[in-house]
Amino acid sequence: MRSARSRRGLTGIAALAVSAIALTGCASEETGGTQTASGTSPGEGRAECSQLTQFGDLTGTEVRVFTSIVQPESDAQQASYELFTECTGAEVAYEGSQEFETQLSVRVRGGNAPDIAYVPQPGLVNTMVATGQTVPAPQPVSDNVDEFFPEIWREYGTVDGTFYAAPLGANVKSFVWYSPSFFEENGYEIPETWDEMTALSEEIAQSGTKPWCAGIESGTATGWTVTDWLEDAILRDQGADFYDQWVNHEVPFDDQAVADSLDRVGGILKNGDFVNGGFGDVRSIASTSFQDAGYPILSDNCAMMRQASFYAAQWASAPSAEGGNAPVVAEDGDVFAFYLPVTQDNGERPVLGGGEFVLAFDDRPEVQAFQTYLSSDIWANEKAEATPDGGWVSANTGLDINLLNSPIDVLSAETLQDPNAVFRFDGSDQMPSAVGAGSFWTQMTDWITGKSTGDALTQIEESWPTS
Repeated sequence: MRSARSRRGLTGIAALAVSAIALTGCASEETGGTQTASGTSPGEGRAECSQLTQFGDLTGTEVRVFTSIVQPESDAQQASYELFTECTGAEVAYEGSQEFETQLSVRVRGGNAPDIAYVPQPGLVNTMVATGQTVPAPQPVSDNVDEFFPEIWREYGTVDGTFYAAPLGANVKSFVWYSPSFFEENGYEIPETWDEMTALSEEIAQSGTKPWCAGIESGTATGWTVTDWLEDAILRDQGADFYDQWVNHEVPFDDQAVADSLDRVGGILKNGDFVNGGFGDVRSIASTSFQDAGYPILSDNCAMMRQASFYAAQWASAPSAEGGNAPVVAEDGDVFAFYLPVTQDNGERPVLGGGEFVLAFDDRPEVQAFQTYLSSDIWANEKAEATPDGGWVSANTGLDINLLNSPIDVLSAETLQDPNAVFRFDGSDQMPSAVGAGSFWTQMTDWITGKSTGDALTQIEESWPTS
């Protein structure tokens, strides 16, 4: 998922000057030197400040943060920074924008880069590093990422052997939403394998209910939900190594293995017996918005929909919630999700997802201290406690799942922290924009409305930039 699909309102803007601080530093081949201020940290002696006291007294300084995370999520973000200010004395000036990607590029080109940006795509991290205005992550951040995150997350924040950006929040895309009561009333079991899911689909279809509902309409981004389907299928069919090669165009986009995985997806999305519950035939998928796509689950007009953890927020806007109570998202509630089943019994649990990365454009002590705080287990748990209504998780293994308040957040965190999880970032977010935000979306839309697997994949392959 590209970040444009999940942005919300605009928060206030604050950009203030920063006090001068005496600096010291040390060199590192793969990370930046650690900058410190003079004086004793206000958090000296407090266990929760132990990762920050090395930066000295930062009282009177400020860190400017620019992000696509806007209200209402920005409230919890800012609340989670209170401990940082108590520990260091530094303040955080927070700015969110729905036009984050565009504005970040404009500001960087104009010499007005923020101190910190929360970048939601590894490809954009690469683009920003290429401007020459970013700085490597300091050693304490590098150490935290090694301690608290699976190695693949470090790789997504590394450019040409230098580590720049630690992960922040995360989401899980490998979920299937369903109605627990519909399953219970009909004796349906949560499938563990793709074959079991197909058998369940056939059983539901024979009962007269369409087993699946789906929608890929999303304005100029129409088609992205099918790209997620295909990426999940490739991870399961071909494994993570092949997935990485495909994303990086080290194997052709239209490789036969990719075609096989797309045909697997077609076994559901292009099967007239399976779709599109509550909306129409297969072609109705193209004109059904991804936001509305899951609502027929509430009326038992379809049984399942593959969609990410962030779809949890969408249930509050369901037509049935108008004038009444919003559907309860829980294992014993109106709707919940289960892990998209595997296609191979090799012990691995492929997980497709997304998240943000903390990229710095300055290496002042207060900026490095804030980066360190955000990469720590301390911040992950502060953020969980600051999000009482749910809607946030991290891949940080130091996150105490017991602090999460939403059942879908708990399921997401458990999925990310599963020792058998093999996580990979959304592939289209890593590809050149001409493909990832262009031909991949449009060709998958054409594929839904009738184009063959071979023709769709060939046209995407031919659109891949040559330089």
